[in-house]
Amino acid sequence: MKKRNFRAPSGETISFTELGFGTAPIGNLYRAVDPEEAQRTLDAAWKAGIRYYDTAPLYGLGLSETRLNRFLFGKKRKDYVLSTKVGRLLEVCDPKQRTGIGKFFDTPSRREIYDYSYDGFMRSIEFSLERLGVDSIDVIFIHDVDVFNHKTVAARDAHVKTILNSGIKALEKLRSEKVIKAFGAGVNEWEVCEILTRNSDVDIFLLAGRYTLLEQDSLNSFLPLCEERGIGIVLGGPYNSGILATGPKPGAWYNYDPAPKAILERVAKIEAVCKRHKVKLAQAALRFPLHHRNVVSVIPGGVSPKEVALNVATMDAKLPKTLWKDLKAEGLLHADAPVPR
Repeated sequence: MKKRNFRAPSGETISFTELGFGTAPIGNLYRAVDPEEAQRTLDAAWKAGIRYYDTAPLYGLGLSETRLNRFLFGKKRKDYVLSTKVGRLLEVCDPKQRTGIGKFFDTPSRREIYDYSYDGFMRSIEFSLERLGVDSIDVIFIHDVDVFNHKTVAARDAHVKTILNSGIKALEKLRSEKVIKAFGAGVNEWEVCEILTRNSDVDIFLLAGRYTLLEQDSLNSFLPLCEERGIGIVLGGPYNSGILATGPKPGAWYNYDPAPKAILERVAKIEAVCKRHKVKLAQAALRFPLHHRNVVSVIPGGVSPKEVALNVATMDAKLPKTLWKDLKAEGLLHADAPVPR
């Protein structure tokens, strides 16, 4: 598995595998996953050479982190890269009040409490270290400080203010103490990443779905800013919630909802170009973000050894350079998108 050595603005070097492993699915996202099946899936990822694992307290309300604990036990800490998130604390609650009913299944009875303060971040990381069974975490992402989760720009900006005035001081302290190597945010919107970049000393972002084969608006201002400052990007959601994997079929998902007509039509055009080059849509989608020099890893989900194997095979596919040229010629890629020449 190919690796990308990322030297963070903080001075730390982190070696990411180009293909990472997002652990929301093994946190029982959308369906319950048997503990042994989760272990087999993680074992398959390790066997395939994947050495970057991303998790969060939200994923299974702690379940994803505790499953990683079992998997990572006995492995040398220097042999893998680990990221988790802050911004939510988990509180014991009545089962009927737990977070994620209908989204996460068979999880502990916990409810989320958003907390972007210094104390909230410190407590969150302490709990994550315990659940994960490790002494350090490579990357901390501030989780979901975006309009998608907080509903309004005003609510988002209030949380950003708390982060800049309070929470980020905790991350700076832990970075200086080598408890973490780098920090940034894990969000669905590039705009808030730009705000944090211009107002704090961030190293890296987990950007979900906002620099994909389907969307490249982040090239207009945010990604050039990352290039200027040497900020890394982990690309989550490379399939835009599904449509770039399934194609524009009826009921295809985009941004966690059924895809609207305009998106279906655009994906159909992209897929047509891919077919002319005998390339699967998913192959182009998984490879495309990595042509940008600031993208250090792409993390599709995986819920079974079979899905892990499919992700690896999809990533390893050889794609013709003419594919990218034709996508640009038809106006289906941003003119500034880096592609092989």
